[in-house]
Amino acid sequence: MKNHLNFYFLLIALAFASISCNQAERENTAGNPFVVKADSVLARMTLAEKAGQMCQITLGVVIKDGVDGRQIEPVEIDTATLELALGKYKVGSILNTVNRRARPAQWWNETVAYFQQVAIRETGIPLIYGIDAIHGVNYTAEATLFPQQIGQAATFDPGLVKNIYEHSAREMRASNIPWTFSPVLDMGRDPRDPRFWETYGEDVYLAGQMGAAATRGLQGTESGYIDKNHGAACLKHFLAYNSNSGKDRNPLEISVRGLMEKHAASFREAIRAGARTIMLSSGIINGVPTHANYEIVTRLLRDEMGFKGVVVTDWKDIENLFTRDKIVSSSKEAIKTGINAGIDMVMVPYDLKFCDYLMALVNEGEVPMERIDEAVRRILTLKFELGLFARPNTFMEDYPEFESAEFERLAYDAALESVTLLKNAADILPLKKDIQVLVAGPNANSMRPINGGWSYSWQGHNADEFAQHHNTFLEAIQQKIGKQNVKYVEGVSYKMNGKYDEEENIDIPEAVRAAQSVDCILLFAGENSYCEKPGDLKDLYISDNQAQLALALAHTGKPVILVLNEGRPRIISKFESKMAAVIQTYLPSNYGGDALADILFGDANPSGRLPYTYSMYPNALITYDFKHSEHQENKQGMYDYSSHQAIQYEFGEGLSYTTFAYSNFKISGRVMAPDGSLSVSVDVKNTGNRTGKEVVMLYYTDLLASITPDNKRLCRFSKVELAPGATTTVEFVLSPKDFAFFNNDNQLVAEKGEFILKVQDFEKRFEINETVHFGQPVKIKL
Repeated sequence: MKNHLNFYFLLIALAFASISCNQAERENTAGNPFVVKADSVLARMTLAEKAGQMCQITLGVVIKDGVDGRQIEPVEIDTATLELALGKYKVGSILNTVNRRARPAQWWNETVAYFQQVAIRETGIPLIYGIDAIHGVNYTAEATLFPQQIGQAATFDPGLVKNIYEHSAREMRASNIPWTFSPVLDMGRDPRDPRFWETYGEDVYLAGQMGAAATRGLQGTESGYIDKNHGAACLKHFLAYNSNSGKDRNPLEISVRGLMEKHAASFREAIRAGARTIMLSSGIINGVPTHANYEIVTRLLRDEMGFKGVVVTDWKDIENLFTRDKIVSSSKEAIKTGINAGIDMVMVPYDLKFCDYLMALVNEGEVPMERIDEAVRRILTLKFELGLFARPNTFMEDYPEFESAEFERLAYDAALESVTLLKNAADILPLKKDIQVLVAGPNANSMRPINGGWSYSWQGHNADEFAQHHNTFLEAIQQKIGKQNVKYVEGVSYKMNGKYDEEENIDIPEAVRAAQSVDCILLFAGENSYCEKPGDLKDLYISDNQAQLALALAHTGKPVILVLNEGRPRIISKFESKMAAVIQTYLPSNYGGDALADILFGDANPSGRLPYTYSMYPNALITYDFKHSEHQENKQGMYDYSSHQAIQYEFGEGLSYTTFAYSNFKISGRVMAPDGSLSVSVDVKNTGNRTGKEVVMLYYTDLLASITPDNKRLCRFSKVELAPGATTTVEFVLSPKDFAFFNNDNQLVAEKGEFILKVQDFEKRFEINETVHFGQPVKIKL
């Protein structure tokens, strides 16, 4: 399809030459040149064209259905419906895949190019296609998949994360898709959350650093023109999503201060990094759905946080104001409420009546034309920033690095740096390569749990089909030490039960019998893939079947190495003490098997660190930055940090095959002035006999504040690689803002007082000698 469109698109590009994105024009145009270009187009648009630009439909709307109403394979475009959507309704955006399946890059090239042809013919404005490229371009069949975000967080390496998203952006543009609904900047502070693995963990500072790195990697620039090797990021889900009950799309009661302190900070960092778009949360804050909340969408996001890009809804969430949340009396009223709250683009995603309703609301004076123009201006500006007017399409033949060894190596490196060694009794790891092992457990021989959700499909259920050429954990181990040295008995397996998965106890006694003739047992436990609501839990404990398998294998007397492959920390305290070693792989994706095998058998050294607190009991959930009132001396108390009765593994924990020693911890002074800074340094030495990577973490404790301070907070980190015997000095520079919090007036403030800085077992005290206020108080009503 591409060849016969080339000339057509050349004519379109020439038609828009007067508003093209050349460097000279950008430098000589007063104000934002892309807004100027957007206004020049906006001035010529009809109301119908404006409404269409604010409408986003799913791909399935313009795909032919079979006789039973289901979409058919191979996929065929319904040209009549496409003409209706792009011709009559002037729709400006399409999203998603079809039949919840990944498609070849060539298919995406041709399909999106055809949509562009129709859109430009009908409106003169290019379409913007959006996709959930969550950990790589997961809906392009040949694309490189990287560890999920929770695994990326475990690397504690923003530079690596930036590199991941730079590579993802190139493969996205090779698929002719310029926009991804990623990264997730929600906080992983409740391990029951089915979207926990989509986050960067529980720490606000870590999440902000990783989110900013991902945004810079995707977009390549903090402002201005986004070149053909990059695409637009979409931060999600604004704000405080799934942070209360551990259930997907939950309601939340929270103060302004709490919202700013723990939830808005990560978004703020990525906005500063230049994020062009933001997706709203499907949740409810203090009784008001986010999509209807002017205080959140406009007052907070726009006025307080300075976001200037496009705000898009989540799936069907304007309609949900009527059908689910019951705050309006009709679909039309839902559209009025959402648009007036400040939404720019609506992920409809099926009903084109949105456009009719929106035009009627404008004609009736219920939605001001100024609000419409504001939204459309932002959408057009984004399209100009992406170069879509001058170059509506990008084709895979222009990206020779697509699906290359370079991309594969990066995915492997990311998986390797994420794997976290949590326990290594008697230094049983690394294993020798001449031993006999039993591989057991439901996660041992499937690509589905290795990848998790958003992998070739929404729920990740067909990963085994698409990732056949990659190694499962079992296959990687067999390649590493030879099939003749590996026995494999699942013991427990996953099976489909309608829409959801359940575990089936296959034959634990068989696994026990197989263990008798081996030297060591590798038990692969955790979760199968899931995403969003289907991942809601009734019990955070790992399944009874897996616990029984672990105990039965431990009872054989053979050392059991527990390999966790899970999206959230499922409780393992019923059997953890009987495990000789514990490794957390998170959701490492297609190269996770190879990375793990290299670590198990000593060809690589683990360097991941836990980006969350791994609790021992479902009723003992806590984050590392707990309040002092949560520390209890009672040995039976769920928050007993002194005896660690509640914590299986602490935030930041992770072992190596080498050892590191810290010394010479220094700070540049004992007093920090309001406009001053503080330099902090520490020497780190590799005292072992292997090259290894160490994550140096700097924490602080505020000793007295007007708002009860956290026990401690992470304020800096750095990952360093050292050869045996080598020493390096790690330096950080801090300012008063690094110690700021939101006070009772909802103002960011660093209060006068004394602080403790901590690295490992070292600590230094200093004081801020004058209270510093940053900006104005946040003035929103919740």
